[in-house]
Amino acid sequence: MGAATDGVVAWLLDGDAAIQLATRTRLLGEDGESVACRTLRARVMTEGVVPEILATQGADGHWGGPDRFYTAKYSGTVWNLIILAELGADGTDERLRRAAEAVLADAQHPASGGFSMRRSRTVGGGLPSGVIPCLTGNLVFALVRLGMLDDPRVQAAIDWIVTYQRFDDGDGDPSGWPYDGFEMCWGRHSCSMGVIKALKGLAEIPRERRSAGVDATIAAATEFLLVHHVHKRSHDLARVSRPGWKRFGFPRMYQTDALEILSVLTRLGCRDPRMDDALDLVSSKRDEDGRWRLDDTFNDAFSVPIEARGEPSRWVTLRALEVLGRLSPV
Repeated sequence: MGAATDGVVAWLLDGDAAIQLATRTRLLGEDGESVACRTLRARVMTEGVVPEILATQGADGHWGGPDRFYTAKYSGTVWNLIILAELGADGTDERLRRAAEAVLADAQHPASGGFSMRRSRTVGGGLPSGVIPCLTGNLVFALVRLGMLDDPRVQAAIDWIVTYQRFDDGDGDPSGWPYDGFEMCWGRHSCSMGVIKALKGLAEIPRERRSAGVDATIAAATEFLLVHHVHKRSHDLARVSRPGWKRFGFPRMYQTDALEILSVLTRLGCRDPRMDDALDLVSSKRDEDGRWRLDDTFNDAFSVPIEARGEPSRWVTLRALEVLGRLSPV
């Protein structure tokens, strides 16, 4: 790294324990079991945003009760679980386990493994009519990152993605469950946000633990995103998929942006010329101090604010440096 980047890394390491740990392990390649990283992992649970979020958790493991785990955007249980996973919270902590169990009990559709926006008040579990791809992908990401890959219920959610996730590009004609429920998710063109969240979840699975079905789904999702040049409309590459995808944020919840998509693709080892426009976008947003700003945030709705809109963001900067570092010298 050059002197300018070294200064940015020093700034990252001057942040709270969560960003320090992420910088050491994800950017600098430090062994996560080093003494320094173990110390930081413990501090994540006692300092900063993570304990503040956990302090607002209910005794039943939920935030805001079992019926609004999803619809309380973005202070409900699923959103806080995703944020805690993004921040590197300790998945063995009893409070995290209660949250995970609450989500699995109330959001997961038992018959298919997918995750639903709505809970059945009669038989329990998620209602099949509310199962959606972005939520399933997000919760696979969170639960695997929190150490629950071997849980049969998490394996069932992974199987749901492999079985049901679609990659139609305006030429699909999905029918039957779950495709009949949500035009915006499935329709003739699969929702790109559902695709990236599914891919983000599967990317958390260690390479040696991925089944043939997982590998095939990763390949299909990757090609779908590359056909769209990451953040463009595949049938008109002069247009972006959504204007908001050029504004970088953290954490992204069910939304996404070009940087998050590049982060997942490059983590999977992808390098393709169809990524170049998005990479140019990332580079163009680096400020004179070598940092990236928080363009987009849901702080008004989070249980606890995370960074400040319009200000340099350690989390966005870390993600941008990771992406650029995986592809070329920074």
